Amino acid sequence: MKQTLIASIALITLAVAAPALAGPPFLCHPFDIGSARSLPWSGGNDWMTGNAGYDITNVVADTEAILTDSTAVPVRMETLRRASLYASRNRVVAEHLLSMVMTRAEQPGSGALALFDAGYVLEAFDEIEALAAYEKQFATQARELGAVARSHDAQAFLHRSQLLRPDEGAIDFALALMMRPSATRAEHVRKAQSAAQRDALLASNLVKVQLQ
Repeated sequence: MKQTLIASIALITLAVAAPALAGPPFLCHPFDIGSARSLPWSGGNDWMTGNAGYDITNVVADTEAILTDSTAVPVRMETLRRASLYASRNRVVAEHLLSMVMTRAEQPGSGALALFDAGYVLEAFDEIEALAAYEKQFATQARELGAVARSHDAQAFLHRSQLLRPDEGAIDFALALMMRPSATRAEHVRKAQSAAQRDALLASNLVKVQLQ
């Protein structure tokens, strides 16, 4: 089901002039992080290339250093988007990234943010693998990932995260991005829009992806 959905999105992206939300939602549109620190990136409109001079063996340590309890959810999303794309170039790095977020998420009493981070990486890896059938540049990444995340349910981690932080609109934003149109998705959109009235960074990202 998940791969069918991602495949459909990918085909739509290739076939029409893409709106802001077109394409695999956790990969293809960089999130606005304001002036916050994240992994090095080339900037501009290229969502997949990254920084050519960045040593990807540093991805896990650099990502973990950024993902503190005070790091806003949109900043986590962009950092993990970059980390997942970098890590997909090397299976060992991908396994280490996944191990890092899963270890944090599976600790007794793990918090909402640790669960969120794990769910994001799982979903991003799944999207990269699904894209390989339609975008040739992802074929190598898909081989490197080799289904390392296949046994986990990304959306379940994000739902658990949202239950622990029901007033965190940015988590609802992430869930809405990955869900099919439904009453449940509409409720996540409503909650994200409501929270955006007091969260400028979330508001900026809602406008950027035209979430509705």
